[in-house]
Amino acid sequence: MKHLILLAAGLLTAVSASAQTFPSRPIRIVVPFAAGGPADITSRNIAPRLGELLGQSIVVDNRAGGNGTIGAEAMIRSPADGHTLLMTTASVTSINMVTYAKPPYDTLRDMLPLSPVMTTGSLIVLHPSMPVKNLKEFVAFAKTRPNQIAFGSAGLGGTLHLGLEMLMAEAKIKITHVAYKGAAPAVVDVTAGQIQGMFVDLPVISPYVKSGRVKAIAVAAQQRSPHFPDIPSAREQGFENIDMLNYYGLLTQAKVSRDIAQKLHDAIIRTVNTPAIRERLLAVGADPLTMTIDEFTDYIRRDIEKWRRVVKAANLTFER
Repeated sequence: MKHLILLAAGLLTAVSASAQTFPSRPIRIVVPFAAGGPADITSRNIAPRLGELLGQSIVVDNRAGGNGTIGAEAMIRSPADGHTLLMTTASVTSINMVTYAKPPYDTLRDMLPLSPVMTTGSLIVLHPSMPVKNLKEFVAFAKTRPNQIAFGSAGLGGTLHLGLEMLMAEAKIKITHVAYKGAAPAVVDVTAGQIQGMFVDLPVISPYVKSGRVKAIAVAAQQRSPHFPDIPSAREQGFENIDMLNYYGLLTQAKVSRDIAQKLHDAIIRTVNTPAIRERLLAVGADPLTMTIDEFTDYIRRDIEKWRRVVKAANLTFER
């Protein structure tokens, strides 16, 4: 018994020492989408302050492709020492669990949620040349042109794709879906007129709406956004089932010790609550949000079930 007590004490001391010396090298935030998208922008916004609090530099590593699965798997395969984080979205940690016939990972088994950073709504935007002023007019226009209008998304089966599926199901229209490796390249093609529109999160599209490079016809939600109070919601325009809310947050490898995870969590909370960071997130149309590790885990669990219902209703299943 004495030996067991000593062994247990030794293990606890080792864990505590590990947390005290963490981090011992630069920390990597894997962004599973292309540079310039909201996950990338958010990571680069918080990285300097997070690194300052942890006493190490933060490297942002873009690993685009597979609707976030490539970046997620890169984080999962990393050493369980807390030096690799994943900037996640609902697409990566919630929707991939229910759209793939054989998901490449299990979020709640393979990842340890640390805290969300923010939530954001989405807009439905069009190229300015589209001859419609609102969502109702767009639906009427699209009904006479089945599959002739192309909408982009950040990836097959992601939140932006599922928003389009919601619209097509409710409005009974057919639009061609074009999947990109992130929101940023899709936005580039909308502004260039290569595709006609897309559902897109506020942080990446806000500057384009304000400059008039895209035309926003609806907030993809039940109510208007405080960031764009003049843009009517989808519900106001008669489309009640379009309700998009995306979260952005940081996770690490599931086997990272709780002490290290807590140290990361505390630094993330302090980062998001830094006035300059909050102002920066609000300025791009996001709403800062933090949770405890357990709260974020439960939040993701509930979000997976929410999207499971949406995917089942749309009858969507994808192969990798």
